[in-house]
Amino acid sequence: MTETASRRAKVKKGDQVVVMAGRDRGKRGRVLEVRPREGKVRVEGVAVVKRHQRANPAQNRGGGILEKEALINISNVQLIDPATGKPTRVRYDVAGDRTKTRVASGSGQALDKE
Repeated sequence: MTETASRRAKVKKGDQVVVMAGRDRGKRGRVLEVRPREGKVRVEGVAVVKRHQRANPAQNRGGGILEKEALINISNVQLIDPATGKPTRVRYDVAGDRTKTRVASGSGQALDKE
């Protein structure tokens, strides 16, 4: 088990993020999938790879070259601050009734939709 395996992912599905490192640095997109145990995340329009797929008439699936998003390391993305539109780190605020809310470290604005 790696260090990121026991760590809680502060990025959730549907969040708007910006890529901070790699060939797609600077791109913004929506999180499609988060795998906290692996420390990976899949972002819309980022790390697009081509996969060759054989046709399968039984599943009514055509063949060809498909483009899909690959997993990237979760440390290479940062959430976008809803107040400023810039990348920000995330912290948790614990209320008196012990409910946790994600908060943008830069502006202090809540990231959760509740």
